[in-house]
Amino acid sequence: MKAEEFRGLADNELKTRINELEEERFRLRFRAGTEALEEPLRLRSIRRDIARLHTIARERALGIVRTSETKATATASKRGAKKSTATKAAAKKATTKARGR
Repeated sequence: MKAEEFRGLADNELKTRINELEEERFRLRFRAGTEALEEPLRLRSIRRDIARLHTIARERALGIVRTSETKATATASKRGAKKSTATKAAAKKATTKARGR
Protein backbone atom coordinates (compact mmCIF):
# COMPACT_ATOMS: atom_id res chain seq x y z
CA MET A 1 0.00 0.00 0.00
CA LYS A 2 1.14 3.53 -0.64
CA ALA A 3 1.63 6.09 2.11
CA GLU A 4 -1.10 8.30 0.64
CA GLU A 5 -3.62 5.49 1.18
CA PHE A 6 -2.51 5.10 4.79
CA ARG A 7 -2.79 8.84 5.43
CA GLY A 8 -6.55 8.60 4.87
CA LEU A 9 -6.94 6.34 7.92
CA ALA A 10 -7.99 7.63 11.34
CA ASP A 11 -5.57 7.30 14.26
CA ASN A 12 -7.31 4.29 15.78
CA GLU A 13 -7.50 2.57 12.37
CA LEU A 14 -3.79 3.26 11.94
CA LYS A 15 -2.96 1.54 15.24
CA THR A 16 -5.26 -1.38 14.39
CA ARG A 17 -3.58 -1.79 11.00
CA ILE A 18 -0.11 -1.73 12.61
CA ASN A 19 -1.15 -4.47 15.04
CA GLU A 20 -2.64 -6.60 12.25
CA LEU A 21 0.48 -6.32 10.12
CA GLU A 22 2.82 -7.05 13.04
CA GLU A 23 0.80 -10.16 13.85
CA GLU A 24 0.88 -11.28 10.21
CA ARG A 25 4.62 -10.64 10.09
CA PHE A 26 5.12 -12.75 13.22
CA ARG A 27 3.12 -15.64 11.74
CA LEU A 28 5.02 -15.46 8.44
CA ARG A 29 8.42 -15.36 10.16
CA PHE A 30 7.46 -18.34 12.27
CA ARG A 31 6.27 -20.28 9.22
CA ALA A 32 9.39 -19.28 7.25
CA GLY A 33 11.49 -21.00 9.90
CA THR A 34 9.68 -24.28 9.47
CA GLU A 35 8.80 -24.38 5.77
CA ALA A 36 9.31 -22.55 2.50
CA LEU A 37 6.98 -19.63 1.93
CA GLU A 38 4.96 -19.36 -1.28
CA GLU A 39 5.52 -15.62 -1.36
CA PRO A 40 8.74 -14.78 0.54
CA LEU A 41 8.74 -11.13 -0.57
CA ARG A 42 5.53 -10.64 1.40
CA LEU A 43 7.69 -10.34 4.52
CA ARG A 44 9.51 -7.37 2.99
CA SER A 45 6.33 -5.60 1.93
CA ILE A 46 4.77 -6.10 5.37
CA ARG A 47 7.87 -4.73 7.09
CA ARG A 48 7.86 -1.66 4.86
CA ASP A 49 4.13 -1.09 5.37
CA ILE A 50 4.65 -1.23 9.14
CA ALA A 51 7.44 1.33 8.82
CA ARG A 52 5.20 3.60 6.71
CA LEU A 53 2.43 3.38 9.29
CA HIS A 54 4.81 4.17 12.15
CA THR A 55 6.14 7.15 10.18
CA ILE A 56 2.65 8.50 9.58
CA ALA A 57 1.73 8.02 13.26
CA ARG A 58 4.89 9.87 14.30
CA GLU A 59 4.21 12.71 11.86
CA ARG A 60 0.74 13.11 13.33
CA ALA A 61 2.15 13.09 16.87
CA LEU A 62 4.57 15.87 15.91
CA GLY A 63 1.92 17.82 14.01
CA ILE A 64 3.63 17.48 10.64
CA VAL A 65 1.19 17.82 7.74
CA ARG A 66 2.17 16.27 4.44
CA THR A 67 0.58 17.40 1.19
CA SER A 68 1.03 16.37 -2.42
CA GLU A 69 2.56 19.82 -3.04
CA THR A 70 5.34 19.10 -0.54
CA LYS A 71 5.99 15.77 -2.22
CA ALA A 72 6.18 17.39 -5.67
CA THR A 73 8.67 19.98 -4.40
CA ALA A 74 10.89 17.30 -2.86
CA THR A 75 10.84 15.29 -6.10
CA ALA A 76 11.71 18.35 -8.17
CA SER A 77 14.65 19.22 -5.94
CA LYS A 78 15.98 15.66 -6.22
CA ARG A 79 15.78 15.86 -9.99
CA GLY A 80 17.67 19.14 -9.94
CA ALA A 81 20.41 17.59 -7.81
CA LYS A 82 20.78 14.71 -10.24
CA LYS A 83 21.11 17.05 -13.18
CA SER A 84 23.80 19.11 -11.53
CA THR A 85 25.76 15.94 -10.65
CA ALA A 86 25.47 14.76 -14.24
CA THR A 87 26.63 18.16 -15.48
CA LYS A 88 29.64 18.07 -13.17
CA ALA A 89 30.55 14.58 -14.37
CA ALA A 90 30.30 15.66 -18.01
CA ALA A 91 32.47 18.72 -17.35
CA LYS A 92 35.09 16.61 -15.57
CA LYS A 93 35.13 14.12 -18.44
CA ALA A 94 35.56 16.92 -21.00
CA THR A 95 38.42 18.41 -18.98
CA THR A 96 40.14 15.05 -18.75
CA LYS A 97 39.75 14.50 -22.50
CA ALA A 98 41.14 17.95 -23.25
CA ARG A 99 44.25 17.21 -21.20
CA GLY A 100 44.80 14.08 -23.27
CA ARG A 101 44.48 11.51 -20.52
